[in-house]
Amino acid sequence: MIRKLLAVVCFAWMAIPASAQTVFEGARLITGDGPAPIENSAFVIEGNRITAIGRRGEVRVPQGASRVDLTGKTVIPGLIDAHSHIGYMRNLTSGPQNYTRENILDHMERFAYHGVVASMAYGSDFGTLPYRLRDETAAGTHPNAARFLTAGRGLAPQDEISPNNMRHSAILIRTEDDIRSAVQELKSHDIKMLKTWVDDRGGQIRKFPPAMYQAIIAEAHRNNIKVVVHATGLADVKGLLRANVDGLAHMVSDVDDELIELLKAHPNVFFTLALGGPRRIVYAPWINPVHPLIAETVPPEQIRRLQARLASTKPEDLARAQQAWNRLARGIKRLSDAGVRIGVGTDGGGQQGDQFIGWTMHTELENMVSAGMTPAQVLVAATRTSASIAGLDDLGTVAAGKSADFVVLDGNPLDDITNTRRINRVYMRGREVPRADMRAKWQAEFRAAAAK
Repeated sequence: MIRKLLAVVCFAWMAIPASAQTVFEGARLITGDGPAPIENSAFVIEGNRITAIGRRGEVRVPQGASRVDLTGKTVIPGLIDAHSHIGYMRNLTSGPQNYTRENILDHMERFAYHGVVASMAYGSDFGTLPYRLRDETAAGTHPNAARFLTAGRGLAPQDEISPNNMRHSAILIRTEDDIRSAVQELKSHDIKMLKTWVDDRGGQIRKFPPAMYQAIIAEAHRNNIKVVVHATGLADVKGLLRANVDGLAHMVSDVDDELIELLKAHPNVFFTLALGGPRRIVYAPWINPVHPLIAETVPPEQIRRLQARLASTKPEDLARAQQAWNRLARGIKRLSDAGVRIGVGTDGGGQQGDQFIGWTMHTELENMVSAGMTPAQVLVAATRTSASIAGLDDLGTVAAGKSADFVVLDGNPLDDITNTRRINRVYMRGREVPRADMRAKWQAEFRAAAAK
């Protein structure tokens, strides 16, 4: 019944009068598919779809269409966060107690404000709420919220599960019968990709042995479900590749020749690098002074907490973090040069603390460029590749037939990737996101909290 209702809502959204046609003219258009941008472009929106793109003067403009002049602007496809953990953070607290409809939708609005039009949560969701919100946001029921996607409950060994962490509701796996039952549960909710963990957390827990993760991958594939794994150890990643894993949720700790050869033999395997945590210890100039996008969307007390945490980093910890980042950066460059499939995942919303929703996408892009990828490569990773990873066929590029989800920028990110932060406007499904109203609401909430 819910699916039928959502289908009606979706149809009503799409049934916008044919006269609702708009041509956007004059911008530098970065389509997301890799080639050089279209200078002095024109693209036509009808209802919630892009119907034509090209150079200004060469695209047929429908009679009666309204016109939007974007001369001097740059347009990119809506950004996609292919790895997040939504609903846990709220102000200075983080945990399952915050996992509510209100909080998840608030997070998805913050994504939209930052030009992120969809985000996929990896294995930290629970109950039936995420499936309802997945369907509602896909149908456009919440027009100011980015699309919420979910991998459902993750599959975890006993030691990963704790009442207060994001694996608190993961499906406990001890036997192959547990695996079959878990996969069937996820399949019943139309899950296309499941999440599991192969990590000893610095020797603190017992991780899945190879026989168990091999069985998880095989059973998922028998049911047409892909598998993404939290694993960073080089030996573990190699073992997962031999077991035909589909994706790695984090950057591997080191890269050697054997890993590169394995990845070349498995060209569809993807990485969502999640670099914010490893790098912000050594590089976070956006927190002091505070970048406007952060000040507009993050409570002041949360900003102060991160400032204090970074300022208190001990020199020896800073040195270790810098060495770790340098090693990761070298590895990322090797993966990129080898043509490995790299998407963008921020790990945003997780319980590491102070990963600001939406903003972390923009720092992730800068980190990827700092590691040696080009801005053009990074933009493809954040749009077309991430959309493909998340199974979003109608997002990821500005092209005829695609959903009209795009971001208007005041600078060219091909010149400087931090120009993705110079957001002029955001459009989802052909409609402008009311960023001024959203900003005013959050600022009023901040003032009210400060007055208590």
